[in-house]
Amino acid sequence: MLWVDKYRPKTLDKMMVHEDIALNLKKLVTEQDCPHLLFYGPTGSGKKTLIMAVLRQMFGASAEKVKVENKVWKVDAGSRTIDLELTTLSSNNHVEINPSDAGFQDRYVVQEIIKEMAKNRPVDARGKKGYKVLVLNEVDKLSREAQHSLRRTMEKYSASCRLILCCNSSSKVTEAVRSRCLNLRINSPTEEQIVRVLEFIGKKEGLQLPPGFATRIAVQSNRSLRRAILSFETCQVQQYPFTSNQAIPPMDWEQYITEIASDIMQEQSAKRLFLVRGKFYELLINCIPPVIILKRLLSELLKKLDAELKHEVCHWAAYYEHRMCLGQKAIFHIEAFVAKFMSIYKAFLIATFG
Repeated sequence: MLWVDKYRPKTLDKMMVHEDIALNLKKLVTEQDCPHLLFYGPTGSGKKTLIMAVLRQMFGASAEKVKVENKVWKVDAGSRTIDLELTTLSSNNHVEINPSDAGFQDRYVVQEIIKEMAKNRPVDARGKKGYKVLVLNEVDKLSREAQHSLRRTMEKYSASCRLILCCNSSSKVTEAVRSRCLNLRINSPTEEQIVRVLEFIGKKEGLQLPPGFATRIAVQSNRSLRRAILSFETCQVQQYPFTSNQAIPPMDWEQYITEIASDIMQEQSAKRLFLVRGKFYELLINCIPPVIILKRLLSELLKKLDAELKHEVCHWAAYYEHRMCLGQKAIFHIEAFVAKFMSIYKAFLIATFG
């Protein structure tokens, strides 16, 4: 088992990061009827860990007894019936889904599937009716229509269902949905907190850490605890005992994007564009989010550019990122950005060197 899963806190009492939020959540769940919750914050900050700890606080160990189902739902879409395939992670008391997986049909997921799930009210061993919890991931990627439908579901089924929403940015969630939830901002852990977690794992694994080694991993992790733990385990696999000057290897996908950036800088042509397109497909197939690919590529390109070009390149990166969020085929927009960059950079080289 990976360390990131092995040492994931199971309860709110054992949180080494976000202890104050965990304490408040414990009081909220224990002392009163829990409201709808909205967790938002950057990737790797610990949102999912907190949500699973809240579920365990609510329902005990049964919250961990989950099954994964890949179901096809028949949904009435006016004049026709459409089939929607969704993967759900469920226990007796909760269901976790990602409605944005349905793309432009996400409103049907909210209107029909979530409504159907919300109607089924669980009954405990004493015959008392409880409530079911629906965990919805990536709600910031839902369309406006889906979010409006979600608001109505939250109001209508509040007696039998609680929603726990999870997203990276609350600004993309409508005010109507936000106002019906208790909003919890989950900040990225500080480098000191990450060092504390790495030292705890090292102690549990019986590892000797050279002075400053955990700090270097924390700095390179960009305040993502998940990434820091994965890097720590990678270092242990590659070389142990650790040395004070041991290199912290970058993630494979980051190294791959660095190579793509070098390819783009070396040659600006249709042939080279076709070559990097294949590499982008490799990243997308391996589930690297397209927005992350675009941001990382921009970061690598900016390192190699003259100051006078940086502003224009950033403008076009933002333009194509916005279009990517509106569209469905991410590869088109990533490729369009690369083509635009090649055009700008080639014109700059011709103007500079003739």
